[in-house]
Amino acid sequence: MCGRYAFFSPAEAVRRSFAVEAVPALEPRYNVAPTQAVPAVREGPDGHRSVALLHWGLVPSWAKERALGNRMINARCETLAERPAFRRAYRSRRCILPADGWYEWQPGASGKQPWFICAQDGGLLGLAGLWESWRAPDGGTLESCAIITTDASASVAHIHHRMPVVLPAEAYGPWLDAAEHDSRDLGRWLAPCDPALLRAHPVSRRVNNPRHEGPELIEPAGER
Repeated sequence: MCGRYAFFSPAEAVRRSFAVEAVPALEPRYNVAPTQAVPAVREGPDGHRSVALLHWGLVPSWAKERALGNRMINARCETLAERPAFRRAYRSRRCILPADGWYEWQPGASGKQPWFICAQDGGLLGLAGLWESWRAPDGGTLESCAIITTDASASVAHIHHRMPVVLPAEAYGPWLDAAEHDSRDLGRWLAPCDPALLRAHPVSRRVNNPRHEGPELIEPAGER
């Protein structure tokens, strides 16, 4: 699964990586947690891409209460087309979540050890996501999202058996363009990425508390 990640790249990196013309000012985050607002790249009807802040925890349009989204932070790629909470979004409301890396916890004799997993070259990653719009009982609208997961790549499978779907750059266009690219054509990208793309190192257990923030959270454990 993916329950915590980091996004601290500057706006220029987002513009360059995802071909977004305007990127709002975004605060560097080293401990992004579920139920928080997260930046996501999506494409409008006019074909232009934009960055929107979405609630992390997808609330289906038919949900009776917002709290349902607390259990919908991840969407398994194997069941996207069938699961009622995700199938409509998979067809027509796909997005990409920019990330500099994510955290995963490895069980051990002394408890769970957090690891930071990122690109081998330190570059920005594009995590496959879905988004939905939900109308609250008071008439307000909530836009929310979920991160799609797959089997772990061989280079990080020793940490956890699942990981986010990391899209290659050539998949960004088809993934975002729901009008021209049917979801049935996207299955080849819903798979573990090239093991050589990723690297990982253990980090401080301070990341366990979502209130903790700062670049020290991604430093290799024992080097502080």
